[in-house]
Amino acid sequence: MVRTVPTQSIALPFLGLSRQYSSRPVDTPGSTSAGVAIARRSKVTIKSLQRMYKHGEPISMMTAQDYPSGLMIEQAGIDVCLVGDSLAMVALGYESTNPLTVEEMLHHSRAVARGSKAPFLVVDLPYGSYEMSPEDAVRVSLRFLKEGNAEAVKLEGGKEMAETIRRITSVGVPVLAHIGLTPQRQSALGGFRVQGKTAKQARQLLDDALAVQEAGAFAVVLEAVPAEIAGYITQQLRIPTIGIGAGVDCSGQVLVQNDALGLFDRFVPKFTKQYCNLNQIMTKALKEFHNDVKTRTFPAVQNTYPIDPQQLEKFWQSENARNQAQEEGKKSAHVHA
Repeated sequence: MVRTVPTQSIALPFLGLSRQYSSRPVDTPGSTSAGVAIARRSKVTIKSLQRMYKHGEPISMMTAQDYPSGLMIEQAGIDVCLVGDSLAMVALGYESTNPLTVEEMLHHSRAVARGSKAPFLVVDLPYGSYEMSPEDAVRVSLRFLKEGNAEAVKLEGGKEMAETIRRITSVGVPVLAHIGLTPQRQSALGGFRVQGKTAKQARQLLDDALAVQEAGAFAVVLEAVPAEIAGYITQQLRIPTIGIGAGVDCSGQVLVQNDALGLFDRFVPKFTKQYCNLNQIMTKALKEFHNDVKTRTFPAVQNTYPIDPQQLEKFWQSENARNQAQEEGKKSAHVHA
């Protein structure tokens, strides 16, 4: 059934925005709900990131998987929002990133983009969507810009992906490269293992970094790499390095939001700094709600809507009259039977 109730706005103080609902109960004029103004941020672009890199200003990057997490990145002032394929595990419950599909990533990318406006928005290309050929990679990358509202794509791999990066960037799609520990290839790497721990591996990482730079990547993620090696690679490049478990000398840092906020407790990598434990806080709150419902302490008076006493009295009178008429009707039917 089509609703014809006029749209009204409910203020959300924590988010600082108004969420639109098709209908809502009309509250009393004395409602204390009020939005909190958010200072408008300048849009972060590749030029912004290049300027930060040139001036030695570290670049902050954080993952998001939906509208609320994207909105928090917007409000926190973070430079780059990454719709990472880690959402396969932290949001969808998969055991790895590999089952994630293009359609799933497009869905999440659009949701994040609605909340994260000022940060530069990068989306992971899911496993299996870009490896077969550069043309496949171009097609899927364009989909993420056209349908997912992304501004750049991220893909895993070094020298072997150079031609793919070159082809994607040739059609105007910025590429963030990712080398070191590449989660999509963790089976081939023997699991989630630190990369670059031998001289040979370190040299290979440097070669990979130089290759993706020359192919046109605007930056490169270094994951699970010894700090000394990551720092040296950073010195050798003309593009920013974004570290995750790669030491403080990278041009910037990225974390998975669910790890940083303590929302995902199945596994927390060593390189993660947990800034709070929202899992405990939220679980405690949900338990309190459950208990309040069971003990009938929620909803309280302040959580309910009043009715004018005269209108309530009219309602009771009409109900009493209706019930009385029904009883008389039953008696009459019984007599005639």
